[in-house]
Amino acid sequence: MSEATLSLKVLPVVNEEDIYPVVDQVIAMLRDSGLNYVVSPNDTTIEGDLDTLLNLVKKAQQICIAAGAERVFSIVTIDYKPDGVTIDEKISSYRR
Repeated sequence: MSEATLSLKVLPVVNEEDIYPVVDQVIAMLRDSGLNYVVSPNDTTIEGDLDTLLNLVKKAQQICIAAGAERVFSIVTIDYKPDGVTIDEKISSYRR
């Protein structure tokens, strides 16, 4: 079981028409990580071990800069529980 869930919102400073393509690159990187994740309208939540999740945050920053962002604002929320925590336990009762 994962020891943490991390919600990440990246706000790359790029032209408005470039925001979604840059964010799509970040989401593709999260998908390629093989970890369980859920995309929502305002952020993406990933579950895994804390070190791996924090490294993904760093990669997200690098992706935004490589895509032309002058600057990247990120909002990170972490729920850490050594015995384990999952996305499913938090939202399964709300899924349709």
